[in-house]
Amino acid sequence: MAYLFLPLVSPLVLLVAAFYAARHPGRRPGLVPKLTEAAAFAAFATTVVVATLLEVKGPGTSALIGLFGVGLSVRLDAVSAVMLVLVSFIGWIVLRYSKTYMDGEARQGAFTSWMSATLAAVLFLVMSGNLLQLFVAWTLTSLSLNRLLLFYPERATAQRAAHKKAIVARLSEGALAGAVILLIAETGTTDIETILASVEANWLTMAAALLIAMSAALASAQFPVHGWLTEVMEAPTPVSALLHAGVINAGGFLLIRFADVMLLAPGVMALLVMLGGFTALFGGLVMLTQPAVKTSLAWSTIAQMAFMVMQCGLALFPLALLHIVAHSLYKAHAFLSSGEAVRNVAAIRRPGPIAVPSARNVLQAFAAAIVIYGLVGIILGFDEKSIQAIALGVILIFGVAYLLAQGFADAAPRELMQRTAIYALVTSVSYFALQVVALSLTDGSLPPTPAPGPLEWALIILALVSFGCVAVAQATFPLWASHPAAAGLRVHLTNGLYANAIFDKLLDGWSRRPAA
Repeated sequence: MAYLFLPLVSPLVLLVAAFYAARHPGRRPGLVPKLTEAAAFAAFATTVVVATLLEVKGPGTSALIGLFGVGLSVRLDAVSAVMLVLVSFIGWIVLRYSKTYMDGEARQGAFTSWMSATLAAVLFLVMSGNLLQLFVAWTLTSLSLNRLLLFYPERATAQRAAHKKAIVARLSEGALAGAVILLIAETGTTDIETILASVEANWLTMAAALLIAMSAALASAQFPVHGWLTEVMEAPTPVSALLHAGVINAGGFLLIRFADVMLLAPGVMALLVMLGGFTALFGGLVMLTQPAVKTSLAWSTIAQMAFMVMQCGLALFPLALLHIVAHSLYKAHAFLSSGEAVRNVAAIRRPGPIAVPSARNVLQAFAAAIVIYGLVGIILGFDEKSIQAIALGVILIFGVAYLLAQGFADAAPRELMQRTAIYALVTSVSYFALQVVALSLTDGSLPPTPAPGPLEWALIILALVSFGCVAVAQATFPLWASHPAAAGLRVHLTNGLYANAIFDKLLDGWSRRPAA
């Protein structure tokens, strides 16, 4: 199956471009921007061809045997194909954007080189067919990203953010290394396909699942080690776009890739639901209090990654993969167009909600949203959906209810109410339709969602109640915003409940050297 080695063309082309750019590290380095953009487009085109061949020839794994029987290994299935196309597409767009954005910078060539190298490392990661290659690619991704975060090394805030990111990355790599060792000890092989097919429930597997969850949570900026992601804004905008739309998804990919291992550790899955659910609520609330656009987007990424972690904890791995795709496309556009967004908002004479909904309007909005979701579900088929997927849809419709509340306000124009009702209908239909696409696309590559047990039912109910209460509080915020307690709460949320400050204090203690 020689076509399985075709994905290797994408990262290798980018590595060649990175090497050429490194030889021309200065300002306006001749053909470097055009060549790296062409290399990124070639990588994207190759991944599209690979995804097409996957449909024709089917999934598989091939390896180039190297040292100690382990070499470059390519695992091609629906998960890796989707991630290859997504990462290469985002990389091509970001490098194309960088050609203009970085024009005139003193180290433009060096920047382009590290961007290409980081993109190549991520591509090697998502196509990895053995544990050692996965770990090496995971580490190289962190190291190359760190060089981009320090593009302006003279900035103290950039140094601090990169240092914090490096500490979290080393912890994540240590956890992944432990999981690799345990999985090899349990199965006697490094081949990921063999491991997923033969792994059994025992203490080694459960310990490996816990370490995989720890590594993914650290890489996904989950509470309480999330602060570094909100402080890396000193890097150029293309770096933020590549980080938030590409590299940050590595944690979710790790959980999805080892879905069969995670399902054998229900206690670890429960921890993912609780950690992801709390971080999603926490990040979403803090995001609303941030005055800077990029900082608000960073908190949005924390919340979105947390929601994806919660999806994995609920064993909704196909939907988590769909979430990665949707979030990456949205966040890349959001960062690359953030400057234009600021100008558009500044041009609005009276920014803010058109009308303030009353408590009665909020209840009407939530009732209407749930009714719309229920009717769409009955028509499109609740029977084929797992309980976890249905509950997740209810949580998503809570967000739609927040929009509906604006349209249901007594002072809102009729056009606004009609538009928000259409949004609610489109969202519900899209959820069910995209769910069908994700399930059919990953059929055979990812395990089905098991029926929930007592623990899973308790977590589902807890998630519904928690997200429902927060959604109601957000929708009714204008009604109680004038209360003195609301002002204090806003201050605490703006500062992220000071969790990052505690991390900073610990970091200062670790970094302090004894006097001579």
